[in-house]
Amino acid sequence: MAENTITGLVPEIYEALDIVSRELTGMIPSATMNASANTVQVGQAIRVDVEPAGNVSNITPAMVVPDPTGQTSGFTDIIITKSRAAEFGFNGEDQKGLNTGAGYGSVRANKIAQAIRALTNEVETDLCGLQSTFSRAHGTAGTAPFGTANDYTDASNVLKILKDNGSPLQDNQLVINTSAGVNLLGKQAAVADAGSDSILRQGVLLDVNGMPIRESAQIVDQAAGAIAGAATTNAAGYAVGKTVLTLAAGGTGNAVAGDVLTFAGDTNKYVVASAVFAGANPAAGDTITLAAPGLRVAMSAATKAISKTAASSRNMAFNRSAIVLAARAPARPVEGDMASDVIVITDPRSGLSMEFAMYQGYRKVRYEVALAWGVKNIKPEHTALLLG
Repeated sequence: MAENTITGLVPEIYEALDIVSRELTGMIPSATMNASANTVQVGQAIRVDVEPAGNVSNITPAMVVPDPTGQTSGFTDIIITKSRAAEFGFNGEDQKGLNTGAGYGSVRANKIAQAIRALTNEVETDLCGLQSTFSRAHGTAGTAPFGTANDYTDASNVLKILKDNGSPLQDNQLVINTSAGVNLLGKQAAVADAGSDSILRQGVLLDVNGMPIRESAQIVDQAAGAIAGAATTNAAGYAVGKTVLTLAAGGTGNAVAGDVLTFAGDTNKYVVASAVFAGANPAAGDTITLAAPGLRVAMSAATKAISKTAASSRNMAFNRSAIVLAARAPARPVEGDMASDVIVITDPRSGLSMEFAMYQGYRKVRYEVALAWGVKNIKPEHTALLLG
């Protein structure tokens, strides 16, 4: 009987996917889905090639073909860190009771949607958590972007960061929170004219210079670190592209990954990738590491005052290739397990492949929706924050 198999629930599953995938999960459809996830176990690394910039050399005519300049290929590892399941179940008495109300079939369909929603939101939250690995920032902390009518410079300025950092010109993405979305929908006239059916079905509010803008309910609001007072760099001086800065003694508190800092004489807002402090306050020799590509303006051989950006929302701009989501159905033994029926269905919009399983016990049935995944920013240079 169809009701005794997961296969019989496929129409309900697709209907639930259709509803959930159109909610505020803008990061999932904006990221790159890595197909290699099916080849590794939880905790095992997927090696992704990250090539350095190409070598350019002078042309010197010769009768012998010159050897190519040696290059070392770069790579980064993505790890499947989570294997999770959202489950629910019924016994016979439950089912009888439900039939006196909305009906068992309706309740089961709603629970399937809620299970999909729980997993999808967790994946979305993990992707939004990558904001602390981004390169630089634009915007004003505490002020939602797009607040000026018919003004899209917030989008163009964060896109400028990507361009300056060498990001590809195609497939750049911007994911904003609902506060920025309110301004975009309420104050920008172009949004009303941009909503073709095909774009709206993809969850895109507006496309600015080839950069689609989506909303996410999981965009992070991050508190600022504690570094304050008279904190400064040392007087060594630092060249453009330098990422590790050494501090002098002075000031209070520590910086943490994800902090947005500025330095005297430089208007760029840099994201802290990591920081090493020996104590509770800055001391000579403590270090702050900026996200790649590092400094945009050289620091002269003098101490530079450090200023932190206040607590802010972290709207996220990035090239699709920089943010990678490796996801797959959780592995089962070759011999199988106690599931009476299992099916894997791929959401055509998000690309997520979720496993739906049913376990039949003694007078009871358990339904399970499962997914394994990992996320990573593999190219921080091609990512930027739009503060709000």
